[in-house]
Amino acid sequence: MTGTGLTAADTVQAMNPDCLFCRIVAGEIPATVVYSDDGALAFTDLNPQAPTHVLVVPRRHFVDIGDLATDPEAGSALLAGIRGTVASLGLSAYRTVFNTGAAAGQSVFHVHAHVLAGRRFEWPPG
Repeated sequence: MTGTGLTAADTVQAMNPDCLFCRIVAGEIPATVVYSDDGALAFTDLNPQAPTHVLVVPRRHFVDIGDLATDPEAGSALLAGIRGTVASLGLSAYRTVFNTGAAAGQSVFHVHAHVLAGRRFEWPPG
């Protein structure tokens, strides 16, 4: 099954047991969860780059944003998770970043959105 409405069995089948974020989604590794719905989970980043730095991940394993694009329903669920996260945190201004590939700074190969807020951001980013 794709996207939202996953059963526990669907989630387990969609997991990569070697993936840190899959293990967080499964509750095997603790995290400070700030938002959760059927399609996404948001938790605080352990190495924050802004006063508010949250990672929003799909509950299913996708390597990067290109991989996620193969499943529009899961992509929509991730965007809805970002919307829910910023609403639950009361954010009106924030930056969302997707790193794709090691050379771009991706260190966990489970697609995730960085939601950053609480300070001024310059353009272009560093």
